[in-house]
Amino acid sequence: MTDFLSFGFSKPGIIAAVLVLLFLAERRWPVAHHNFGLPRLVKNFTLALFNIVASPLIVVPLTSLAAGIAPQWRPDAWTGWPAMIVDLLLLDAWIYFWHRINHVLPVLWRFHVVHHLDETLDTSSGLRFHFGEVLLSSLVRAGVIIMLNIPLQTVIIFETLVALAALFQHSNVALPATLERPLSKLIVTPSIHWIHHHAIRKDTDSNYATLLSLWDVLFGTRSPTQRTPQLPIGVEHAHDRSFLKLLMTPFMWKS
Repeated sequence: MTDFLSFGFSKPGIIAAVLVLLFLAERRWPVAHHNFGLPRLVKNFTLALFNIVASPLIVVPLTSLAAGIAPQWRPDAWTGWPAMIVDLLLLDAWIYFWHRINHVLPVLWRFHVVHHLDETLDTSSGLRFHFGEVLLSSLVRAGVIIMLNIPLQTVIIFETLVALAALFQHSNVALPATLERPLSKLIVTPSIHWIHHHAIRKDTDSNYATLLSLWDVLFGTRSPTQRTPQLPIGVEHAHDRSFLKLLMTPFMWKS
């Protein structure tokens, strides 16, 4: 229990440290020489602040409640590291399909498009989500936790991995091809996820995986497009908006 609590409290520190390291690295060794712009960074980090505030008030209690009321149907043998690895795979598969559905259902896309309207990619993009999307995701994930009886500790580890993956995938760090190419066979790297932010809808609707890159290959949603420094980022036939307009986008969006 002590190890579990200490890990839970260290989660924000781990994410903050990786954020700072990647933020500095992508400005020292960038792939694309974009004008990142202070107003854009303020906008992205302010959206992130909304979610940071909402997390302990709504997301964390909801997740804890789901783990606490889940029917205890698992056999005694389903414990330890093997069980945790299986649970992480199940959660990663769930988030692949949830991400994909966010691009299919108009009501969900209205919230998710706030993330995609960013016309530049860096680590701040990995934090840029409408709090409505975060709340909807938490509600659906609570159902998954209850149905699969996933332990709270595993959920915390998964959330931490997803947060770190989001920072890494959106980062503008120029990784050596000799490193990124083999990594991309196993996990989602920036060269894969940047295509998901290509301002061409057929590419936007591809490369949905979050942790393991195999899901897109397995389900036929991997794009053949290759990342280049000149790749246009954003939403086809749309442009980024002011902070207040982004907050209102889910209620005003027209395809």
